[in-house]
Amino acid sequence: MTNTTLQDRISRFHPAIFSLYAIIASFCTYSCMYAFRKPFAVATFEGILFLGVNYKTWLLIAQVLGYMLSKFIGIKVIAERSGRTGRGKWIILLILSAQLALLGFALTPAPYNIPFLFLNGFPLGMVWGLVFSFLEGRQTTEMLGAGLSVSFIFSSGFVKSVGKWVLLSGVSEFWMPFLTGLIFVVPLLLFVWMLEQLPPPSSKDEELRTHRAPMNAAERIAFVKKFLPGLIALIITYMLLTAFRDFRDNFAAEIWQALGYGESASIFTKTEVPVSLAILVMMGSVMFIKDNYKALAVNHLIILAGVMLVGGSTFLFERKIMGPEIWMTLVGMGLYMGYVPYNSIFFDRLIASFRIVSNVGFLIYLADSFGYLASVGVMLFKDFGKPNLSWLDFFVGSGYVMFAIGGICILLSMVYFHREYAAEKASASRKP
Repeated sequence: MTNTTLQDRISRFHPAIFSLYAIIASFCTYSCMYAFRKPFAVATFEGILFLGVNYKTWLLIAQVLGYMLSKFIGIKVIAERSGRTGRGKWIILLILSAQLALLGFALTPAPYNIPFLFLNGFPLGMVWGLVFSFLEGRQTTEMLGAGLSVSFIFSSGFVKSVGKWVLLSGVSEFWMPFLTGLIFVVPLLLFVWMLEQLPPPSSKDEELRTHRAPMNAAERIAFVKKFLPGLIALIITYMLLTAFRDFRDNFAAEIWQALGYGESASIFTKTEVPVSLAILVMMGSVMFIKDNYKALAVNHLIILAGVMLVGGSTFLFERKIMGPEIWMTLVGMGLYMGYVPYNSIFFDRLIASFRIVSNVGFLIYLADSFGYLASVGVMLFKDFGKPNLSWLDFFVGSGYVMFAIGGICILLSMVYFHREYAAEKASASRKP
């Protein structure tokens, strides 16, 4: 799929044009992936139970278990696969495998089709690391990463709107996910081809952001040991963010229904577009901070501010000072202010700050694997521990938990990495 001549031409683009091309290719590739993962969440499968538990909950757990297992495997696979050969083909193969699982889901009667959602989620868990590997280690990685990251804000709402439109067209809830994915197959092929044309990071990129390379098991263990306390604090925060984000994403239909917007197909997109634009501007602006450690500190502050926004807006909503649309928009903005840095720029700047030859994929998948483990735990707790609590009330309570625990952990991480960086600077200054 690689065209060397075209790569050379793209490498000579003006930086703004190059960034725009890379953002379009990565954003649209990952947005297409969402069409194979998220549309089924817009269906409610009302009245269907399995072993006394809501059938949709079984589907979500099955898909997230597959996705989570993929993330744990990805700690090794993505960390060790930083070469350029074959990434586009793997992205297409993984996504089409997920589409095949949706066909099996449509053809097999409930509840025997539940395992097909596991088979759908499993290949899709690898896609993020492969797509982001095209973008990491560049001077403009903040802008590129922000552009890619807003895809899971915008596309989550967009593909749900498409899925809702397919449902309203008379398609059954079981066939809707497969048919929605089918709409995006041709665009997927086009955008993956565009992604494959991106040239590797330049020598200037490597000078400013550190060379990126595969990491073997010994190197991964050494990295974790070196930063263990800080990584624990970061991962706990990310576990809370992932579980909250997944709950908001997977049960958006039920939450909006409780808020009185059950018949609106556009509401899923309406609240996500302003969030996407705000996050893109906010995260992209960090690229103007040349000092890697200062940028790392700013990322900590953005995550902290996001967690505070979730708690503050939820407090105002509960007291009827804020309406549901504004609340869901602000909660989404706060959530993604915390969530997006982990998936793009935070770990890129961490590596660059401490000048460690490694790759972002390892750290993203390390955090993601525990994040989705938390997501499964939250769904199980909701259905088996708090079955009588409404989706809306559970969502509100979860926001306060993330506000309290997430806020403390990200502060601890900020203090830890500040001390580590100061110690390394002091050690370097003492060397002859």
